[in-house]
Amino acid sequence: VQLVESGGGLEQPGGSLRLSCVASGFAFRYSTYDMSWYRQAPGKERELVAAISRVGGSTTYADSVKGRFTISRDNAKNTVYLQMNSLKPEDTAVYYCNAVSFIARTYWGQGTQVTVSS
Repeated sequence: VQLVESGGGLEQPGGSLRLSCVASGFAFRYSTYDMSWYRQAPGKERELVAAISRVGGSTTYADSVKGRFTISRDNAKNTVYLQMNSLKPEDTAVYYCNAVSFIARTYWGQGTQVTVSS
């Protein structure tokens, strides 16, 4: 099983980035996995940023990113996205893709660095 994130980088405050996470090697159809994005800043614990369910595609966001970030998925491409707008310096972190199967097995990507700085 592989989750490969991309799209991170250096962006100025107020800018935008779109992260992608492509999954491969799953035992079950991609559409049966709940997908999430987490982030971890230096010296802080990993926190949930956004999640999208396998059934119905309902979404959940951390209060700190509501109205700025949007999570979406393309099951045909085994990909989950995180559109990040109005970026702030406090969004600086390593962003991780997470997948949870319907039998509660969890998988993580290797992470992609997002730095917001002028």
